[in-house]
Amino acid sequence: MPPWGGPLGNLIGVLFDGVAYGSLLFLISLGLSVTLGLMNFVNLAHGAFAMFGGYVCVTAMGRLGVPFLASLPLAFLATAALGIVLERTLYRRLYRAAHLDQVLFSIGLTFVASAAATYVFGSGQQPVVLPAWLQGQVRVMGLELGAYRLFLIALVLLVTALLGALFTSTRFGAQIRASVDNQVAAAGLGINVERVFMLTFALGSGLAGLGGGLGIDVLGLDPSFPIRYMVYFLLVVAVGGAGTIRGPLCAALLLGICDVAGKYYLPQIGAFVIYGLMVISLIAWPEGLYGKRRA
Repeated sequence: MPPWGGPLGNLIGVLFDGVAYGSLLFLISLGLSVTLGLMNFVNLAHGAFAMFGGYVCVTAMGRLGVPFLASLPLAFLATAALGIVLERTLYRRLYRAAHLDQVLFSIGLTFVASAAATYVFGSGQQPVVLPAWLQGQVRVMGLELGAYRLFLIALVLLVTALLGALFTSTRFGAQIRASVDNQVAAAGLGINVERVFMLTFALGSGLAGLGGGLGIDVLGLDPSFPIRYMVYFLLVVAVGGAGTIRGPLCAALLLGICDVAGKYYLPQIGAFVIYGLMVISLIAWPEGLYGKRRA
């Protein structure tokens, strides 16, 4: 049996927790990468969509008796539907606005969402009861790993593969790329650009909601969620490069590992490790790790 005890075992545990944490950040931040990179919209209210998905899961499980796994698709669909409503009524009016107007609007929407969540659900943390098979530890090659974190990593890998196939190998993905490159030419070819943007925004919102539901046990859930994690989501997109899949994935894993390792090995300054990493990364790659590519 491998000698995983001592410092080596601690290091592997930190890396594993960092990968799980980074996977969750990636899933939530991916929608922001889509709206910012593909639609050129600075949506700082993205965390509010994740919070909404988390509350959908809590409500479905606590009040309706829906199992945890069944509540995740509900979170995705409900948040995607909310994204469609807001995109049609509010966001579409600001697509061609200055980025400052987009930032002010989305920050205001974030505070409105936090206030609404406080009014409806209260200011406390929301609990989640995971299925028995997602609780506890799983022994892998002599190392005890968290069952739920293994589930997170596996699910994010699946979602990433599906999204990569969607953007690169389907008609809808081709329509997204065409609409982003040249809206006028895309419309001239018969592509309904407004419909493509609406569905793209709904997809990004749904992914945020799914991540919010998955993150209740790891990130917690309360009305301050979208404000508390706003900087983390922006870091993932800024370091990885907006409009890509590989960029935010690499950035989220890097930030997750560094954040967990910093807080474990350097608890006095651990909270600032990722900000130092962001500065170094943006100096080395101003456009992000994959800022000039599309996945």
